[in-house]
Amino acid sequence: MSTKSDTTTDLALLGVLAMLWGASYTFIKIGVETIPPVTFIAARTLIAGAILFAIIRWRGLAMPKDTIIWRRFMFQACLNSVVPFTLIAAAERSIDAGLATILNATSPIFTFLLTALITRHEPVTLRKLLGVGAGIAGIGLIVGTQALAGLGHQFWAQLAVVGATVSYAGAAIFGRNFKGLDPMLPAAGSMICGAIILVPLSLVVDRPWQLAPSTASLLALLGLSVFSTALAFCIFFRLIHTLGSVGTTSQAYLRVPIGVGIGALFLGESLGPTAWLGMAFVVAGVAAMTIPVRKPAFAR
Repeated sequence: MSTKSDTTTDLALLGVLAMLWGASYTFIKIGVETIPPVTFIAARTLIAGAILFAIIRWRGLAMPKDTIIWRRFMFQACLNSVVPFTLIAAAERSIDAGLATILNATSPIFTFLLTALITRHEPVTLRKLLGVGAGIAGIGLIVGTQALAGLGHQFWAQLAVVGATVSYAGAAIFGRNFKGLDPMLPAAGSMICGAIILVPLSLVVDRPWQLAPSTASLLALLGLSVFSTALAFCIFFRLIHTLGSVGTTSQAYLRVPIGVGIGALFLGESLGPTAWLGMAFVVAGVAAMTIPVRKPAFAR
């Protein structure tokens, strides 16, 4: 009974995570209108890290003192925040939030490829291989049209989002190294380490004291930091331990319609016919890889 209850809770949390991360692309799009990407992401990691650290203290927990664990936090920060956050924020100055959502939703594709080629901790099946093929075809449909147009600025922005997706895939796998820790500890540790890297870079590159961000950008930063980062990462690290790396990234196919819908509703975005077709391939591929196969009754 408890197993069924735990599974229901995990699936509900997966839906919440998809909603939080689906909204993040619209938050980013609004935020980088008046705040440079590096400063925007530095503030995101700093605020989220401070919130998570405060909650940890409130719960009576303590951050690890082992230097090896903090090195892992630093590496996880690079994979899960510093590199992908910055790439996506920079890309969304050129491309729509909905398009970034679709491209970034292919994280299970790259998680599967990395596990199959490197760690081999999850089984390779024909259905997953078909899912990989569909997902890659979706990326090709979306990004390929820009290549035919002569490698325009949007093409490089789209490739940046794909690069961020590969980084997220590595983070989902590396996150297994924190098994046994309370999920909030690696969430806070990686955000704090991300801020340690990005805040000095922001001070040098953007001189944030000279900026004049809009109220909308500041509110977007707050929503992104509190809900789509601090809360989302707590859920993420819990699900890594209960559902596995590929299972956790399965929220990506839920995130696609949510992210595209939010972008259409609040930003007035719309997808072209090729992007719609690419989205269909991506959703089908990710769903094929991550929706569990029901076993026959006699097998159960």
